[in-house]
Amino acid sequence: MKAKVSQTLVKHALFVTAVVLLWEWGARTGVIDQSFVGSPLGIATFTVNNFLDARLWGDLGWTMFSVIVSFSIGSAAAIGTGLAFVTWPKFESFCDPYVSALNVLPRIALVPLFILWFGLGVGSKIAMGVSLTFFIVLSSTIAGMRGVSQDHLTLTKTLGANSKQVFFWVTLPGAVPVLFSGLRLGIIYAFLGVVGAEVIASERGLGQQLSYLASTFAIDGVWSLLFDLALIGVLIMKAMNWLERRLLHWQ
Repeated sequence: MKAKVSQTLVKHALFVTAVVLLWEWGARTGVIDQSFVGSPLGIATFTVNNFLDARLWGDLGWTMFSVIVSFSIGSAAAIGTGLAFVTWPKFESFCDPYVSALNVLPRIALVPLFILWFGLGVGSKIAMGVSLTFFIVLSSTIAGMRGVSQDHLTLTKTLGANSKQVFFWVTLPGAVPVLFSGLRLGIIYAFLGVVGAEVIASERGLGQQLSYLASTFAIDGVWSLLFDLALIGVLIMKAMNWLERRLLHWQ
């Protein structure tokens, strides 16, 4: 198993190295225009310099604060709404047309409205992240709650458990795996929503820095920040996967 993993890593390393070398060769020889695609050496140089710049860490903190707050608010609201829908099906039936209409609405189109309501600060970014997180976590909450085995519910009630005990002993633990898949997607969409809103208009943040670099044709900087954002996304996913394994170790 370890040998296969090592072989896979070597193959990926060779592929990435070949791409980088060809890219750098093309940029140096003029085969490709550095003004549009940059060069690996230029990207590496910008990354090192930007890493030492305090502004990067300030913008990173600004962005991640918006992501965490929007994810927390959106998830809590979605879980609460999902529980209400499962508990009162008639309430869900009444709200379904409105929820469906809002869910299919391109939320990125709401950014100008959010900026008008909450300004250029973190408020509009949090609103954007909440709007993306809410519907993803809501659907997973409902699916998880309704996917619990009816046999387990019937057996628990037969053994004398009350409604509260059924919920905390059977329904909630049974729904957690599906719910967590929604939370994992929810935090990624919160991240995408916040950065997207920052690109459009913002006082601070990685998205705002990315927009500025693009407007000044600093292509190496654009690529550097894109790689940074990709790395942050991967780390977020790794953290959520680790948390899921810790919480669901009983399975």
